[in-house]
Amino acid sequence: MRRACLVFAAFGLVAMTMVACGESATTGANSGGSGGKSSTGGSVGNTGGSATGGTSASTGGASSPTGGSAPATGGKVSQTGGTTASTGGNAATGGSDATGGARTGGANATGGSSATGGSSATGGNRTGGAASTGGSTTGGAASTGGARTGGTAATGGTTGGGGSTSLAKFSFFVISYKAIKALSGSANGFGGDLRYGETGAGAGLRGADKICAAVAERSMPGATAKQWRAFLSVTADENGKQVNAIDRVGNGPWYDRMGRVFANTKADLLNERPANIAAAIKDDFPNEDGVTNHNPDLTGEVDNHDMITGSNVKGELYSATATCKDWTTAEGTTANGTPRVGHSWPRGGAMGGGMGGGGGVGGGDGSMAHWISALDEAGCAAGVNLIETGPPGRDGKIGSGGGYGGWYCFALTP
Repeated sequence: MRRACLVFAAFGLVAMTMVACGESATTGANSGGSGGKSSTGGSVGNTGGSATGGTSASTGGASSPTGGSAPATGGKVSQTGGTTASTGGNAATGGSDATGGARTGGANATGGSSATGGSSATGGNRTGGAASTGGSTTGGAASTGGARTGGTAATGGTTGGGGSTSLAKFSFFVISYKAIKALSGSANGFGGDLRYGETGAGAGLRGADKICAAVAERSMPGATAKQWRAFLSVTADENGKQVNAIDRVGNGPWYDRMGRVFANTKADLLNERPANIAAAIKDDFPNEDGVTNHNPDLTGEVDNHDMITGSNVKGELYSATATCKDWTTAEGTTANGTPRVGHSWPRGGAMGGGMGGGGGVGGGDGSMAHWISALDEAGCAAGVNLIETGPPGRDGKIGSGGGYGGWYCFALTP
């Protein structure tokens, strides 16, 4: 009997050992998270098993108390049967174990998400994010080189549109006296010569456009991209064809530096004062800084409303003598003509009578309130007069009647 009991006890010990081993085989992953199969067949292995592949703790997919978590250098098996840590197998240092790959399917050293924003050592991320250059496939770059969702880069990045950030609305201004002095290098301004380094046929018009762009850029960096045009007419461009100011400025709408409406359409422009213009600037057009130009320095109003256009009330060429030889001369002789100007702010009281037939000084169309065609200036010579002295004199200067030889600038895009 004693011998039989000993045999039975030995047999029982072997059976218990077999049961214990079997239980270990059905309880899920080993202590290293290497992908042991659960009792229902789901695995945690190289596929990085998810909640839909491995079984939950209630069906045997969870790791045992002594084997559910990876070692300190590896990934951690979750409680849902093989799902890796909250982002798919990341170790505490970014999703990889000491050998470069998470045991439960996490990313290796060349692609795994790091704790600093999802980028690996080479910049790739799980959602196809940016390389170490900072760009992101969804619009921007994280400050460390890659972003999970396309965050903005510390250096500015680019927008989702693939280009530069959109500029604010800004497509009209009166060139200020301050800008004229700075770009001409003279307190007397440019006079009627606006070539600004351009040569050949059409140089005056091209130079005036360049000045508009330079002044706009000084006020709003990047504004040169808008393509600026001077509101000036000429008898002949580089192709020998007449150019009318109204045909140079696009179709609108146009806004001042503060985003206020100057006009919505060309039809709006062809009025004594532009139709639909913001009330605050209707009778005092703003300069490149958005300051109404009658009082540009905020120190008091000055007589500076004469703006050269060479144009009639329709925005077309006024006459062959109204453009200072197509804006290429600063000689004040009568042979070089008397430029036609408009008023950026209305002149108080009529100056017609014997000098202003048709409502404008020097005859012709327009009126003392017309922004395009108000009077003939004294001449094309450089010169400034900011003090009210009545109508233009006989000094041959472009600012004689109250001004400095300024003009209007429009952008082709709002």
